Amino acid sequence: MKNILVVNVNWLGDAIFSTPVFKALKANFPGARVSCLCVPRIREVLAHCPDVDEIIVYDEKGRHRTPWGLLGLIVQLRGRHFDAAFLLHRSFTRALMVYLAGIPQRVGYSKAPRLLTHPVAFPGDDVHRLDAYLKVIEAYGLRVQDRCCALTVGSDAWPRGLADNVPYLVFNTGGNWDLKQWPHDHWAALARRAAGTGVQVVFSGSGKDKERCDRIIKAAGITAVNLAGTTTLSEALVLFKNAKAVVSCDTGPLHLANSVGARVVAVFGPTRPQTTGPRGTGKATVLFKDVGCNQAPCYHLSCAKNVCMHSVTVDDVWQTLGPILN
Repeated sequence: MKNILVVNVNWLGDAIFSTPVFKALKANFPGARVSCLCVPRIREVLAHCPDVDEIIVYDEKGRHRTPWGLLGLIVQLRGRHFDAAFLLHRSFTRALMVYLAGIPQRVGYSKAPRLLTHPVAFPGDDVHRLDAYLKVIEAYGLRVQDRCCALTVGSDAWPRGLADNVPYLVFNTGGNWDLKQWPHDHWAALARRAAGTGVQVVFSGSGKDKERCDRIIKAAGITAVNLAGTTTLSEALVLFKNAKAVVSCDTGPLHLANSVGARVVAVFGPTRPQTTGPRGTGKATVLFKDVGCNQAPCYHLSCAKNVCMHSVTVDDVWQTLGPILN
């Protein structure tokens, strides 16, 4: 094989978990060109994966939303003359695309297995996402030697507003759904303790996290740097890599940090570390307490108590974080 396509998943954390797939394909097929078909939201992340040679954007909610737009993408794929496509996404549409593109070897997950030459049975939600994605190429008979997520970091993307000679700690307080977020008062108490060690406390996140971070800083009564919504992805990677540690819940930035070698302390609640825990090159401490609820991920968005996240205390986090800072 000289020309390979990987049809990727849609979410940031899952895209990071897919990076060992590209590394394994390069190892099994030296000299092959490995391209990735992905949605716009994960394009920038995969640009930091050293084993991806080309990114082809599938704008499913934009220019490829109509039948004519989708047909144009299929024609584009057909013109690339791929030898094989490995599908990590269980999508009927994506399976149909690679089928109509005339790619001779079609391997992976799909809701329409007849469209594939080598359909793979999805292992279930109890298997870590990284292992599930690697199963696609393992089922095809390929060897996997490295099961670790790793992204590259540039040297010229130091975050604006952050001194470059002060040791700092990063808090990432966000999450793509509220139940995965640690309580505000817990973050404030932890920030107060961390600031007492003399380390600079830095908050990261997207624009929608800025107000939350401001409230936490005010509640903590400390001087901190709020970079939420101000950093590019390249700057965020540099921020994480050079931190003494990154504290985060189960969300994309946690896995970004761990994939560039950062030491992470991860707070889990309604999701399980066994399926979405950090698998990067940095050291990771995962804090999770089974409080007897239904099997996670529960997706009980109307849960009023959010016991699982509240059960991880500030003292629990400090037992790991304190020795790092001191």
